[in-house]
Amino acid sequence: MIVGTVKEIKNHEYRVGLTPESVAELVGRGHEALVETGAGLGIGAEDETYTEAGGKVVGTADEVFAGADMIVKVKEPQAVERAKLRKGQILYTYLHLAPDPEQTKDLIASGAVCIAYETVTDDSGGLPLLKPMSQVAGRLSIQAGATALEKAHGGRGVLLGGVPGVAPGKVAIIGGGVVGFNAAQMSVGLGADTTILDRSPEALERLANYFGSRAKTRFSNQANLAECVAEADLVVGAVLVPGAAAPKLVSRAMLSTMKPGAVLVDVAIDQGGCFETSKATTYTDPTYMVDGIVHYCVANMPGGVARTSTYALNNVTLPHALRIADSGWRKALQNDPHLKNGLNVWNGKITCKPVADDLGYDYTPADEAVQSD
Repeated sequence: MIVGTVKEIKNHEYRVGLTPESVAELVGRGHEALVETGAGLGIGAEDETYTEAGGKVVGTADEVFAGADMIVKVKEPQAVERAKLRKGQILYTYLHLAPDPEQTKDLIASGAVCIAYETVTDDSGGLPLLKPMSQVAGRLSIQAGATALEKAHGGRGVLLGGVPGVAPGKVAIIGGGVVGFNAAQMSVGLGADTTILDRSPEALERLANYFGSRAKTRFSNQANLAECVAEADLVVGAVLVPGAAAPKLVSRAMLSTMKPGAVLVDVAIDQGGCFETSKATTYTDPTYMVDGIVHYCVANMPGGVARTSTYALNNVTLPHALRIADSGWRKALQNDPHLKNGLNVWNGKITCKPVADDLGYDYTPADEAVQSD
């Protein structure tokens, strides 16, 4: 199979779908690898490194899309990239379709086979291809929030860890999954007064056992959420409904209860955001103000630490890419029900139920795609 990767064109996105080491693995299995020139510069990988790994570096993304049987990316294809997809071509990347009707419409029209990292599952019910980026984003959320809290960036002027004689800042983390856990690790490490909210008793028990007295846990009902948001200097939105749009947990009315200059960091923005006032931002202009509250809603947070993120991502995406390349997408999905859960669009049909439900499309089970000729 010919596998291609291109330079990411989303604003300030420096990750790349395939590292030189991943290219070497594909080539070692008898496949060809097409790499757009400059694709790896964001992680410090020169074109020569890809050539030495056995890849073929080509001049434009057009050449990669035209020549590859499978495109491996990081972020969802932008409109100009979606126009390059063709019927039957495999697209393997993050998609986050539920809050993105335009992308969904274009992928349906393309006829491509679109496998989304974020809906691939594992035996424990987790999302292994989303997990490393959730770990990165969770940790970055506290860094970003701490910076946004500085007065020069519009914040309250609060140091999260405080100093002797001055109380630390208060951090409320909504969601105790992978993002929330990693955010809490960073928040606690800085010495902030940290509270984690979740609706799962099992998650709350796990978090309480891990953090002990270093962090508080609260059941996430409306009263507790409203109280924690009102008291917080920094609120991190870390909720996820696999494949579906994120629930709006913090309403605009709640902003009036917050301290002027407090910060909201919405890590769920890829799935539409979990604050009513959230809108996606970029690293060029990462924050905006609503009712005196700083909003940080960068939709590709892990792209800011591209080298760490790319290698962490390739560690989990490459094994599936190799299986798809070795046996074709149908057989690969037949052999792995967890990878089959990653199929979101096939032959102009939506094969992910949460996406179909959120966007009003008819749902086609992935089994129908896998069993087709």
